[in-house]
Amino acid sequence: MRRELLVVAVAGLLVVAGCSSAIDGSDGIEREGAADVSGTLELHHIDVGQADSTLIVTPSNETILIDTGDYRDDGQAVIDYLEAHDIDRIDHLIATHGHADHIGGHPELIEHFEETGDGIGAIYDSGVPHPTATYEHYLDAVEAYNVSFYEVVAGDRLPVAGDGLEATVLNPPDGDASGDIDTNGVVLSLAFGDFSYLTTGDLDASGEQRLVETYGDDLASDAYQAGHHGSSTSSNAPFLDRVDPDIAVVSSPVDSRYGHPHDEVLAAFADRGIETYWTGVHGDIVVTTNGTAASVATERNASTDPATLLERKHAIESALVAPLAHSGLSAARGLPTPDSGRSSVAGAVVRASGEGVAR
Repeated sequence: MRRELLVVAVAGLLVVAGCSSAIDGSDGIEREGAADVSGTLELHHIDVGQADSTLIVTPSNETILIDTGDYRDDGQAVIDYLEAHDIDRIDHLIATHGHADHIGGHPELIEHFEETGDGIGAIYDSGVPHPTATYEHYLDAVEAYNVSFYEVVAGDRLPVAGDGLEATVLNPPDGDASGDIDTNGVVLSLAFGDFSYLTTGDLDASGEQRLVETYGDDLASDAYQAGHHGSSTSSNAPFLDRVDPDIAVVSSPVDSRYGHPHDEVLAAFADRGIETYWTGVHGDIVVTTNGTAASVATERNASTDPATLLERKHAIESALVAPLAHSGLSAARGLPTPDSGRSSVAGAVVRASGEGVAR
């Protein structure tokens, strides 16, 4: 591993709260050693099934919410989690990309905090549109509540307050907003003292290779949210070798119809001795760090050995397949396209440079 970071697994979850907004632009990660820091940083990986949602609470009690779960839930699981943790404002709301299992709760969450909470500070988006009803409703909510909207590119930094925390966008590359929605999703790197965290949305192998070529060993992170819910389209060997995490978090249900996390990914984590947390098994997962040591709190106690998790996954899959085989039904997995294909227009949005861009 890149460095020996003390990691302690504990039981139970944490409480927190949040306030800020605009983007700092810079080239590359540009970190010159660990800054002096104070307070604690919390990374809440919310169990939202076959979807993603991560709450970050900074030492200054600002809140960063990355994705909001699946559209079928209308953001309710995320809203319930935030309310249970006394969150009444989201300072920085990030859409890694426009798929419905990542922005599904954005419309309802924007409405909830604008109507009954202290609002949304700003929204950050990859700028790659997606022609679906879910994406349209998201942009409609942005327009309805006049929330500041920024299209981010590599080198942008979220304007988080003090305490030595840096939140740097590593993807999409500047000028490439018309490409593949996964490849050009938002990748965010956090640095706090000696601790670093990387979350990549559904970034695929080509996007990972681009990051390796651009940042090399600067990708090294203590904690890593496995790309694409633990799919083998992500977490490829050259990328994992550069990230070299101590901790990996996978967001998918225990009975994922896509088989997430894929066997190859859990095997790769096992080969590298990466402590692995899986929302389907562990429930809500909270990583807390003071910049020197980190602890992990989980909703449910379970092994974090990826080899053991792989065995458990196979046992679950066997238990699910057996009744289907007995009844003569196919055990093949699949999921219909969740969104209708309507194009979306939400007026003008604001680029990080401050220019208005019509959609």
